[in-house]
Amino acid sequence: MKKVYGNVNSVESMGLVDGPGIRFVVFMQGCFLRCAYCHNPETWNLNGTAEKYTPEKLVNKILRYKNYFGSDGGVTFSGGEPLLQPEFLIECLKLLKKNGIHTALDTSGVGYGEYNEILDLVDLVILDVKACDETAYKNLTGLPMTKFNKFVEVLNTKPCKVWIRQVIVPNLNDTKENIKNLKKFVKNIKNVKKIELLPYKTMGVHKYEELKIPYKLATVPEMDEEKLSKLEKYLK
Repeated sequence: MKKVYGNVNSVESMGLVDGPGIRFVVFMQGCFLRCAYCHNPETWNLNGTAEKYTPEKLVNKILRYKNYFGSDGGVTFSGGEPLLQPEFLIECLKLLKKNGIHTALDTSGVGYGEYNEILDLVDLVILDVKACDETAYKNLTGLPMTKFNKFVEVLNTKPCKVWIRQVIVPNLNDTKENIKNLKKFVKNIKNVKKIELLPYKTMGVHKYEELKIPYKLATVPEMDEEKLSKLEKYLK
């Protein structure tokens, strides 16, 4: 049996915003998308600066924090995009399940196309809906919606709970029309328990300067919290 390794960009031992409760967050290396507002461009390259883990090594590290999880917390795989390292992800999920630890997958839904086993093992999917139509999606991410739609198709056959997230960017998708489209889109996804609108922040801009990558939203200000609050009320 071949040894499975994962490329992990970083970990956060006491995360509070990546799923329910206190969570150990694993930021995986690699992503197909090139979202205009991405604040982790250092995670794009699958073979970029990362630490190699075996599933056993990573889970043993996670188990040190199990007492902090309580009844609500657990582990979230984020990124980058965890679906780009399916073998490693599956082995980690199996070990965490054996240890009775709640698991969440924070994903854009764009990986290598075979998601059945992953979605059978994971408890919660935090799905980042970049946009609800083909043109807006491609303009924002650089790719068509094909892979994302395939993921949603498989997700709808599984019992795992779903949280929906969308980043709201000034002059890009900060309109009632977009929220209306999001609500309509989400009606086609099963087991949705929560929808969150996340305000666009400029905290990752310095990384683009360091990596010498042009930043597409250089002139766009951070999302106004008051306007976001109004959109959240409209959403509800």
